[in-house]
Amino acid sequence: MDEKKPSPPGSQLESGETSEEIDVINILGYKPELRKNRSMFTLLFQSLAIAAIPYGFGGPLITSIIGGGQLPMFIGWILVLILSECVALSLAELASRYPTSAGPYYWSFQLAPHRFRTVLSFITGWTWLIGNWTITLSVNFGFASLVAASVALYHPDFATELTSWQLLLMFYAFCIIAFVICAYGNRFLPMVDTFCAGFTAVTIFVTLVCLAVKADVGRHSVADTLVYYDDSFSGWGKFSFFIGILPCAYTFSAVGMVSVMAEECRDPAVKLPKALALCVPVGGIAGLFFIIPICATLPPLEDIFEAPVAQALPYIFARVMGSPGGGLALTLLVMVVTFFCSISITVAASRCTWAFARDKAIPFSRFFSKVDKRFDTPINALALLTVVQMLLGLINLGSSSAFLAFVSVGVIALAVSYAIPVVISMYHFRREVNNARWTMGPIIGWPVNILAVLFIAFETVLFSMPSVIPVNEVTMNYAVVVFFGFMALSAVWYFAWAHKGEFTFSSLLFFLDSNPFLRRLGGWCLFVCLFVLFWSGLALIEGRDPLLPLSACLLLHHTVKSHEKRANSNPFSVVYKGPPESDGLSAEPE
Repeated sequence: MDEKKPSPPGSQLESGETSEEIDVINILGYKPELRKNRSMFTLLFQSLAIAAIPYGFGGPLITSIIGGGQLPMFIGWILVLILSECVALSLAELASRYPTSAGPYYWSFQLAPHRFRTVLSFITGWTWLIGNWTITLSVNFGFASLVAASVALYHPDFATELTSWQLLLMFYAFCIIAFVICAYGNRFLPMVDTFCAGFTAVTIFVTLVCLAVKADVGRHSVADTLVYYDDSFSGWGKFSFFIGILPCAYTFSAVGMVSVMAEECRDPAVKLPKALALCVPVGGIAGLFFIIPICATLPPLEDIFEAPVAQALPYIFARVMGSPGGGLALTLLVMVVTFFCSISITVAASRCTWAFARDKAIPFSRFFSKVDKRFDTPINALALLTVVQMLLGLINLGSSSAFLAFVSVGVIALAVSYAIPVVISMYHFRREVNNARWTMGPIIGWPVNILAVLFIAFETVLFSMPSVIPVNEVTMNYAVVVFFGFMALSAVWYFAWAHKGEFTFSSLLFFLDSNPFLRRLGGWCLFVCLFVLFWSGLALIEGRDPLLPLSACLLLHHTVKSHEKRANSNPFSVVYKGPPESDGLSAEPE
């Protein structure tokens, strides 16, 4: 594989970096290209801005109502808080060991055995990229939904008259605004994150006081506030509790995204893991002051289903405050938090896109890996992120449950990309992370890693499930369709371009070329993913249940057989090289 040679330390001290900081980045296989304007506190504030407690919990709040009400909202929050901290601590160790913007796919590459490191890196990288794109999309789309729901407080007919195109255009506007701010305001972004953290605290405090004082629909008893539970709405019975914790899990699902800021922070091997470790407890405790007053003053659950655009929070605020004006005032505070969240999460997702392009893992990687020296920003990667969001937003034209799909696929993809390097580290008995500058040690590390992996496995299944049964074209959760659609596109890139040698990051090629069985399996997976995506899209448009008919399976089988014959006569010729290998920071596990 290609190894990037270290550059002379003195030649790159343009942004105030020390020679030691330059050497660390060079040893990891990269050269410093971004301005180091982040500290431990600004990284923490950015992670809190990404979590955006009032929006992260309030945006998909309708799911908690479907899931039973106060019990999953309060107890679920505490449960998810503990398990999400296990995930954050597990990622913090890895970020300390390999402090690079490449994040999870680089960790997987360095930790995995040599035989499997490239394929695991490729899989981790694409799931990581998909997660960043779709979780960012969910924030911007949720922002548009909040605006529409706020207008509906004063004009109830607006919600029924609102077309999918109008919501889509609002979403496009927010995407463009976030692009402009992130592209040309990089030097001010740490201050934006700091302001967002402070404004979030103010929003939580104001909401607490207003709901507690006004409580126009009455106040619940302590028991009903904390443990009231009605499992009759979702159709899942007692399992409804787990449907109800989805907003809690969504809030902290992007905790690892701040790891991509490693190359914009001084001494990231210590400061970055500290920020990761502090995000969940700080945000979780603050979140209780937001959740408890909502639980204590919640209107009847069945009434909340009347909320326009499936946005429960503005409706609850209006009912509890006793007027649309009071509800709008509190919703505006949440919208400001969401706006800052959009900026912070767009920055992180753009760095992820840039890092992946830097390793030649996406088409036109040379173009998307460029950093604009005037603004110290990867503007091309940021533009790609924005375009992908806008294209995916078109799904809303065919399904009113698009927001749930975006939320779900973002959480699923991020969770999978977190789990892969953690599992590999456990497979090698945590040897690498035990030597990190910031580590939990083996006694605490093992149970924390195990809980993190189990939680990720559970929430991956949970976010793939529809929130209501029986399922129809409206209540269907299309997260799996979107996720596998993206994976199919990555496979198309792989087969259509990488094997021709136009791009050099194609780690899978040599591995598949030396394993005929896996090559055939790859062909199967490619065609299955493409066909499922195509069929589900047609079903979505035509209002049918997106199930694969038996006749289509037979046609698929015939197509794959023909592809296998052609593949056997045209073996791949390009060797996948993977991300740069560390020269001195890692001892390769055997």
